[in-house]
Amino acid sequence: MTHLTLSKHHGLGNDFLVVFHPGVDDLPALARNLCDRRRGIGADGLLVAESADGYAAQMTLYNADGSRAEMSGNGIRCFAQALSARRGNLDDQLILTDAGDRLVVLTATDDPATIEARVEMGDVSPLAEPDGWAALGCHPDRPVAHLSLGNPHSVVGVDDVSVVDLAHLGGQVPQINLEIVEPGPEPNAITMRVHERGAGITEACGTGACAAAYAARSWGLVAAGDGDVVVHMDGGTATVSFASDAPARAVLTGPATHIATIEVS
Repeated sequence: MTHLTLSKHHGLGNDFLVVFHPGVDDLPALARNLCDRRRGIGADGLLVAESADGYAAQMTLYNADGSRAEMSGNGIRCFAQALSARRGNLDDQLILTDAGDRLVVLTATDDPATIEARVEMGDVSPLAEPDGWAALGCHPDRPVAHLSLGNPHSVVGVDDVSVVDLAHLGGQVPQINLEIVEPGPEPNAITMRVHERGAGITEACGTGACAAAYAARSWGLVAAGDGDVVVHMDGGTATVSFASDAPARAVLTGPATHIATIEVS
């Protein structure tokens, strides 16, 4: 293997490896090898940084299974933290992703290993029902929304996220990100668990939080209009904002934490 310098980060427990200009031909294989939690370093995904004219950098995401994903809300915060350390500043970053441009605004925190990042995530748009959806057997009265943030999501409203066999359900539709959502505990909040395409159950999902917040507003679980929707996930809490003049445009805010810098030969 070519000598690589990697940094490892997590966004609410959703962990990523970041590498700049790796010079490796088979990036899917590199992702599988590095992200393996028993035989590699371990991560939910590999973020590859390359130069791009007019951008702070270009981000390409490979899931732990080597598949390529268009976008990650937690991943881009981790990517921005790695890029900020490389640049030596907290300047705003316009990052090119497979889902389009994303602007990231960084803020320091009291923890030198953690930054807060606000990401303009783009519009939430409707998506066709994914193949095999009927296999989940959702009750017809249960709220369901199929949505895109550049990557595919299916959001299901449930009474109690803790009792759902999410691994089984997610395995029925492995080509999408599956979020299950219950209201609360606060009036402007939802609680979410997620099974991610290419990674399985993860502690948090940024694009999933945006999809779930949008769905919850449309179902009346939280108030519409301006203001934040607080999204509680297994790994922690993020906020999603929608403006009244752009009700489908999501802005995600949450932390990114640097774990380690790793040399691989």
